[in-house]
Parts: sequence; structure tokens; C-alpha cells
Amino acid sequence: MADTTASAPPSAGLAESLDRLRRSSEFVVIPLLALVASAILFGLFLLAVGKNPLTFYSLVWTGGFGTAFSWQNTLVRASPLILTALCVAIPARLGMTVIGGEGALVLGGFAAAVSAIPLVGVLPPVVVIPVMAVSAVIAGGLWIGFVGFLRHYRGINETISSLLLTYIAYSILNFFVEGALRDPSDPNKPSTMPIGPDYMIGSIPGTSVHWGLVAGLVCAAATWVLMNRTTFGFAARITGGNVRAAMAQGLPVGRLIVISTALAGAFAGLAGFFEVGAIHGKANASLIAGYGFTGILVSFLARHNPLAIVPVAIFLGGLAAAGGLVQRRMGLPDATVLVLQGLMFVVLLVSETLYGRFSIFKARGT
Repeated sequence: MADTTASAPPSAGLAESLDRLRRSSEFVVIPLLALVASAILFGLFLLAVGKNPLTFYSLVWTGGFGTAFSWQNTLVRASPLILTALCVAIPARLGMTVIGGEGALVLGGFAAAVSAIPLVGVLPPVVVIPVMAVSAVIAGGLWIGFVGFLRHYRGINETISSLLLTYIAYSILNFFVEGALRDPSDPNKPSTMPIGPDYMIGSIPGTSVHWGLVAGLVCAAATWVLMNRTTFGFAARITGGNVRAAMAQGLPVGRLIVISTALAGAFAGLAGFFEVGAIHGKANASLIAGYGFTGILVSFLARHNPLAIVPVAIFLGGLAAAGGLVQRRMGLPDATVLVLQGLMFVVLLVSETLYGRFSIFKARGT
């Protein structure tokens, strides 16, 4: 008997794949165009102040990516950016805009230092370092998890609450490091007692890059699996698409929001742990370095994709690493790269209006 089952021609499957690629390429091309537009606008700004844009971008390349030393400096700065960007990306899957990763990082670093102080010299590093990490993760998780609680159970906007909580975190840090927990042997900069070199986290062998980079890569990969290959991630995406529809389907929306924000804060708190355990060795105002706010730009540039966050964080880490070289060679303030980052963020937000407007990215026949 002849087979009457209709089969699609091979060209149909190829056309479908090309259409899918065309649609997805929009989320790569538009952010790249936004970066190019930002570079052009910033170049015009440099010309207006009498500086050569080509020299600036050449120094940025040299300072961020031109040598092995530059690369290592870039990767050190990219490590906290990966983790703080995840603090933005995870709630974004539920339709939330959380910008308080800086506060979670600060409190995480503070908690790591405080938990280590009474244990230093009493317990070995193999015990103390995990205690520091767990303390930082719990502090960051509770801090941003509270934002999720306020959003669902009290209807408080998460963007405003997370931003305000960041400044409260600053105040908590300053209150203790300038008061009860201040190290009396350091009269210049208010800080907690140092944890000591024996309790610091070492670098990846053969490099000057600490293990926070590896942790960031693992967390990014694990987050991608969680949000794209598990029922939890599927439920989170449904909630982000339509909260009422998710509730109608019986999904535990409140629990999803609180768990997702707590997980996001835990990553930012982990970044604070590495800042204390691998770089500063104590908690002080140096924790307020803006990594949490730069992480917002990283996440938006990566379209909240955990895997795309990694290269974007390295790119912006290179910009930050080149700031000192730009300052020395061109006589520009070190904050010049922050101006560029701010311009990039504004242009990126404007570019959001371009999605769906170009026929080249649409499937054929639509």
C-alpha cells in the first residue's frame, strides 16, 4: 500500500530555521548598533572637549585587552559584574526590574567580613572561608528577597524599593565600620578588622585572577539551565509574561517572585564575598565601587541572557580596567569611562523602541 502521509519538502525545514535565525538575530544586531551609536556620540563629545576619539579608543583597547596583564585586570573586574548582572537578569524573567544589586554586594561583603572576624585564628581557613561565603549569600539573598516580598505582598515597586534599600545598605556599612566594628589600628580609612592573608582566597594558578571569575561562570551556566531547562524556569517565564494568567493556572506566583529575587540577591552577595575575601581583606567603603549599577547595563546589553552576560561583563570590565591608562595618557578623569557607560545605557534604552520595526528580522510572509 502506498504511503499517503504528506511530508514537507526539505527546503521547508531549512526556511523555518532561517526564519528563526532571522528573528533571533534582532536581539544581537540592535544592541550592537546601540554600542556603535554610543561610541560615535561619545567620540563627538571628546572632540567637543578637544580630545582625539581614536586615541581614546586605542587606549581603551590597550588598557583592557592589549596585554596579558590588561586581560587579567579586565577579568578581575568582570567577575563581580557577572554576578551582579545575574541579580538583574533573574528577576527580569518574571517581568521585574531590580536595580539593587549594589546594596546586596555591599551587605554580602560586610557579612563575610563580620562572620570571619571572631573565627580568625580560632578555626582554620578551610572552615572560615565557607562560613564567609554562606554569610554573604544569605545576607544578599535576604536583602533582595525582601524586595520580592514587598513587590508581591505589598504592591511596592521593586525598582524603587531595591534602589532605596541600596542606600540603606550603604548606611549600615558606614554605621558599623565607623563605629562599633572599626579597626582602631587604621586611623586613615574606617574599616573592619582585616581577616589576614591566611584567610584570603588565592588566585587561579598561573594568573592574578581570583576564583570569583570561575564562580561567576558556574553561576551563569547554572542560571541558564535553571531558567531554560527546568519547570521552575518555565513557571518564571509564564509569570513574567502574564501574572494573572500564571495565577489562573495555579502557579505559586508569590513564591516564585520571592525565590527568584532571593536567588538574585544571593549572587550579588557572593560577589561581595569575593571582593572581601580575594581583594580587600576587610569591609570598608571600597565595597561601594559601582559594580551593582554597572551590572544593570551588563544585563540589559545581554538581554538578560545568563550566557550572554559573560562576554558583555568582560567587555565592560575592560572599559573599567582602561580608565587609569586613559587618565594618565589623555589627562581625562578616571570617571570618563563612566560617562561612556552611562551614554551606552541611555542609547540602549532608546534602542528598545526599534524591536519589531525592521522587516529584515521578520519571518517571510509576515
